[in-house]
Amino acid sequence: MSLLNQIQRKIFKREKIFRKEHSSLNMNFYWQLAVGVVFAVMPLFFFFGYNFFIKISREYIPPVDNTSGQKIIGEERIEKVLEYFSSRKEKSNQIKNSPSQIVDPSL
Repeated sequence: MSLLNQIQRKIFKREKIFRKEHSSLNMNFYWQLAVGVVFAVMPLFFFFGYNFFIKISREYIPPVDNTSGQKIIGEERIEKVLEYFSSRKEKSNQIKNSPSQIVDPSL
């Protein structure tokens, strides 16, 4: 009989739950407060976002009919920009390939 009691105790043993006796802060309350504030503020964000969207969608958009009056960038300006970037690329390659002018004291 004692062997059966020991087996039953091992199988149906309850785990001990360790808790602090008295905590100065009730964290459950603060989590509930944070979740409540989020759910209270969320509809306000949706309302103001919707109003902002409606205001923007009602703004006047000028028609784009005359495309012949647009300025076209000249080839000279494009060539200048390409020359600038190619010179920068050459300088970068020179800097990468040149040896360091300062000797590393740890070597």
